[in-house]
Amino acid sequence: MPIKDVFLPLVGQPRGPALAAIEKCVAVAGDLGARITAFALEEDVFERPKVVLRDDAASAEAGEAHELSDAQQLLNAFTNAASRANIRAQSRSGKVPADQIAAILAEHARFSDLTLIPVKPHDSRTELIVETFLFESGRPLLLCPEHRVEELRSEFENVVIAWDHSARAARAVGDALPILQAASSVRVVTVADDPTEAITQSGTSLVHHLREHGVYASFETVTGGGSSIGKVLGNWAQSHTIDAIVMGAYHHSRLNEIVWGGVTKTVIGQPPCWVMISH
Repeated sequence: MPIKDVFLPLVGQPRGPALAAIEKCVAVAGDLGARITAFALEEDVFERPKVVLRDDAASAEAGEAHELSDAQQLLNAFTNAASRANIRAQSRSGKVPADQIAAILAEHARFSDLTLIPVKPHDSRTELIVETFLFESGRPLLLCPEHRVEELRSEFENVVIAWDHSARAARAVGDALPILQAASSVRVVTVADDPTEAITQSGTSLVHHLREHGVYASFETVTGGGSSIGKVLGNWAQSHTIDAIVMGAYHHSRLNEIVWGGVTKTVIGQPPCWVMISH
């Protein structure tokens, strides 16, 4: 199924990298030929009424008129980017309690084909939002690393599939088919220090399956050398100029990933490039 409707949640402060990430996400939607919907949510915080003297009332009202919330600034950046890209776009905003932001955004993501999420490196709030989307939206995510936003391309020419033979990885491949079909180069990679015949057969079977969908991929194994799989994938993607990684989320139980760390936690914490991830 083609990707025709994408969702962009906007949370946080309108800093330089965040604004640049919005621009890149809009560009990806344009390259996909999809409509993009942005939803900016901010924490609903009770503020005590301000006491304003009569003589200062006019100046205070003028100042408030020029003061834009973080959410509105993010939406303005989105609107401007969508206008420049000349793509179909819509937006909305709201205020909710802080502990409801992730769940409400995930609920809205159910009405899209793909969610694009700007990711701040090693940011607990961002990680919570990503994890909530993975478990509650039922849709694939495309992570946009803000710390690498200047290096990112909006066209995914070189794509790697992080293949660990799991059902989640298979789901991710199915979700990513439109992107894989449009790519110039697709490589299936399994991290294994001692590749077995079963590992080779699994990777080869995936390559044959992809060929039936018009995707001509290659398969290879990469040794870990004692490093975590997440770091190995990240370093490999950087050294091979990969535009996007396709992977499944939480191969082990979520609790084990949270306690011990794992591929998903490593990648969410600091994506090396665009990462399309499904659960």
